[in-house]
Amino acid sequence: MGDKAHTHPGAAGRARAADRPTSVRNVVLVGPSGSGKTTLVEALALTAGAVNRAGRVEDGGTVSDYDAIEHRQQRSVQLSLVPVEWDGIKINLLDTPGYADFVGELRAGLRAADAALFVVSASDGVDGSTRMVWDECAAVGMPRAIVVTHLEAARADFTEMTRACAEAFGGDDPDAVLPLYLPLHGPEGPDGHAPVTGLIGLLTQKLFDYSSGEREEHEPDPDRLPLIEEARARLIEGIIAESEDETLMDRYLGGEPCDVETLIEDLEKAVARGAFFPVLAAAPAAEGARRGLGTVELLGLITGGFPTPPEHGTPRVTSIDGTPRELDPCDPDAPLVAEVVKTSSDPYVGRISLVRLFSGTLRADQTVHVSGHGLADRGHEDHDVDERIGALSTPFGKQQRPVSHVIAGDLACVAKLGRAETGDTLSAKDDPLLMEPWEMPDPLLPLAIRAHSKPDEDKLSQGLARLVAEDPTMRLEHNQDTHQVVLWCLGEAHADVALERLRSRYGVQVDVVAHRVPLRETFGARASGRGRHVKQSGGHGQFAICEIDVEPLPGGSGIEFVDRVVGGAVPRQFIPSVEKGVRAQAAKGVAAGHPLIDVRVTLRDGKAHSVDSSDAAFQTAGALALREAAADTRINLLEPVAAVSVLVGDDYVGPVMSDLSGRRGRVLGTEQSAGGRTLVRAEVPEIEIGRYSVDLRALSHGTARFSRRYVRHEPMPAQVAERVREEAVGS
Repeated sequence: MGDKAHTHPGAAGRARAADRPTSVRNVVLVGPSGSGKTTLVEALALTAGAVNRAGRVEDGGTVSDYDAIEHRQQRSVQLSLVPVEWDGIKINLLDTPGYADFVGELRAGLRAADAALFVVSASDGVDGSTRMVWDECAAVGMPRAIVVTHLEAARADFTEMTRACAEAFGGDDPDAVLPLYLPLHGPEGPDGHAPVTGLIGLLTQKLFDYSSGEREEHEPDPDRLPLIEEARARLIEGIIAESEDETLMDRYLGGEPCDVETLIEDLEKAVARGAFFPVLAAAPAAEGARRGLGTVELLGLITGGFPTPPEHGTPRVTSIDGTPRELDPCDPDAPLVAEVVKTSSDPYVGRISLVRLFSGTLRADQTVHVSGHGLADRGHEDHDVDERIGALSTPFGKQQRPVSHVIAGDLACVAKLGRAETGDTLSAKDDPLLMEPWEMPDPLLPLAIRAHSKPDEDKLSQGLARLVAEDPTMRLEHNQDTHQVVLWCLGEAHADVALERLRSRYGVQVDVVAHRVPLRETFGARASGRGRHVKQSGGHGQFAICEIDVEPLPGGSGIEFVDRVVGGAVPRQFIPSVEKGVRAQAAKGVAAGHPLIDVRVTLRDGKAHSVDSSDAAFQTAGALALREAAADTRINLLEPVAAVSVLVGDDYVGPVMSDLSGRRGRVLGTEQSAGGRTLVRAEVPEIEIGRYSVDLRALSHGTARFSRRYVRHEPMPAQVAERVREEAVGS
């Protein structure tokens, strides 16, 4: 690993399709914005694509295909795949956005990968969001390693950073998070900073010098060895503690020297099963030859220590009817099971699907079954269709390299799957299967939009459908109460990208409008009303009179209609007409245009005409009677209340509870959760939490999560109701 696997790089370069599952490594890069993930991916690809047998790292161009949105955002906003080849192994590097708004892309990357590489900056440390992702990986046993970047920064301290990583990621066993290499520093510059020029391997005690532009291996100066003795001893003890050979520790403590090759093998096994988490150093952003510092060692770790796809296993698979199916893990000859982990649109090619194969073999021009289920609540319809795929390809710099087939364990891009959406399963058309979907965060920031012009209105529906097909963390809502089109997003940056994609990809210009919460109205006291609809304009006239009593009911009662007419004052055939008119007016509202609920309407009297009375006349009279009753009493506005659950670090419990109270929330209680977190439960009016996802992130420094669900409507305080009425009049 590192010291061993890179000795003879062999065939290195931009990878084609793999020939067997064991020759693939799928690695997702995780870390906050600014930690250097994308720069590291570029450096790894440059090293793998331009290293000759002498070990010289030659200059080359960038391999990442940023789109215009990322240039404008000045950050990654989507999952990207960069496949490289090292020592005969195809490495699929999955670069994920670091900003919290694009956690859906991160989750997709975790689903497609078999191991995770956590990238942390030596100058910034470990943030709370990265710790939370680490815990997610730990929960499913995903193997992990850590690479410390920005070693060239003036305040970088590798020793302090490894200590912080052990504290953040080690849990009960900080000795499972230890460095494999220590950085070597050159002479101090005029600014007093000593640049990192090489690495020293703690196991092999070999020095790898990058200062000349070539990765040169040397025996270290004997004076250096005592300086690494303590770190080396800790590393050896950490490896031995995870060794499957239970006698190794006794032999080591007894003074028996440990064979380096044995230690490396035990280290690789411990990393592959997620029991040991090595820390490496890299300086991908350094200038000149040192740009590749640490990349050879990292590629060696990936090929030697990270698990193969067959070792990682397959998510739960069922038939379309839900019957469990057992498949051999990652067998190219087994039934086809692949999953769409990302969907994007190309103006020339059309829809492109990035798929991970978990079983079987996918061939170009093959007809497959596409299954998508369980996302109906996000605006995605369940679907089961057969589609013929277009070309298969793998990224090659900014282009796509065609391939004839892709086997289990590998990733590839599939063109022209018109119905496939992110999260869908591809399987054989004569044996349709369905993979258990991965967990996605709920979008909780509403973005109300409307078409900017008539031409935009014509294209809006199709543009929105394509947008949500690409991004399962986005939910489309056509609100029947407020008559608004609402895109639910994860945050402001997520919303900005959605608007930009609508404009640039789909040619749809939209205006953002204030999001309206669906309010309700109800009577504050008993009232009576008389509806008189009498007109004579030649021929049959219109005649209907009805008298009603209205009284408020408890919450959740809806509209109750009672017939108390005696003596046939209103003929029996017209009583349903009165009820229809009352309910129609209630749906429109009686004061501020919000639906009326929780009242009992009693029809007690009326008059009819033998010729001029009709169904339509009594419907109109019923509506008029309800409006007159409303004019004679107080109408209360009812607002929706949500049950809110906030999972937050213990340090932020007080501020979160205070903030919820300031939003007219009622804190119902707290529960202690794992990992030093607390679950705060509260009920909060929905009008107060429209931007809560943004505000909570700022309040908790990105470490808190929340969920919400509607529970009921309840009376709005008078001063708040008055403000809402004034805003409605002003708009």
